[in-house]
Amino acid sequence: MAVLSRLSSPSTARQHGRAFPVQLIVIPLILLLVWWLSPLVIVAAGERGIKTTFGKPDEQVYGPGIHWIFPAAQSMHLMDVRLQKGEGEGNAASRDMQSVQTKVAINYHLDPAQVVHVFRTIGPSVEIAASRIIIPAAQEAVKAVTARFTAEELISRRTEVRDGIGELLRVKMLRHGLVLDEFAIVDFAFSRSFAEAIESKVKAEQEKLKAERDLQRIEVEGRQKLTSAKAEADALALQRQQITPDLLALRRIENERAAIAKWDGKMPQVTSGAVPFVNLQGTKN
Repeated sequence: MAVLSRLSSPSTARQHGRAFPVQLIVIPLILLLVWWLSPLVIVAAGERGIKTTFGKPDEQVYGPGIHWIFPAAQSMHLMDVRLQKGEGEGNAASRDMQSVQTKVAINYHLDPAQVVHVFRTIGPSVEIAASRIIIPAAQEAVKAVTARFTAEELISRRTEVRDGIGELLRVKMLRHGLVLDEFAIVDFAFSRSFAEAIESKVKAEQEKLKAERDLQRIEVEGRQKLTSAKAEADALALQRQQITPDLLALRRIENERAAIAKWDGKMPQVTSGAVPFVNLQGTKN
């Protein structure tokens, strides 16, 4: 028995040596196969899932969480329903046939309740839906609304233009499961000749406004001067009304007293006409 045991031991060792490398290969392959055929799918926050069975989408919309599928037969397609941002430019013509280049910006999102409809009729991602629906709809809305206004009105009535474009775009997007959150006109660009004409008009308006302000200032100053002159004339007239013979006699007496107070007692050396003071020394008896 000992001899047989010793003879069989090398053979057994060789068998174990051959089995060990096979396990290292088989086990990872099994794990990889299980991972590839995993029946669990995770839908993240801000996403919705559309399950397809052999390519056919289900009617149910799958929200965030863990969901089961049958590997190889079913797949879960994820679509983003978070807020998206887009910008675009387009050429249009105003009512007075001026060429206008309009740059717009929008915020939008995919309606979570319409992801299956969008997946079926438009495409498997929001980006595809935006390129196929939003861009053409925005260009059409801009051209339709811009044609209602003159080039000057596009500037002066910008809020009205923005609301008109946004309303048309919102209706077109809703038909395809897309929701417009915000719409803004970033810029209007006109031809160089029209821009120069607008600049000249604005400058003329500013000069006109300045002239009107200057005229108003001159009129105010004229009224102030007229009022001042009238007040002065009224004061002089009042003074003339108050001058009487008694007042003149009083003023004359006051002037004579002032002259006597200033006299130093000396007679003038040269006189003409009558001497105003006579018999100053009196006569001797």
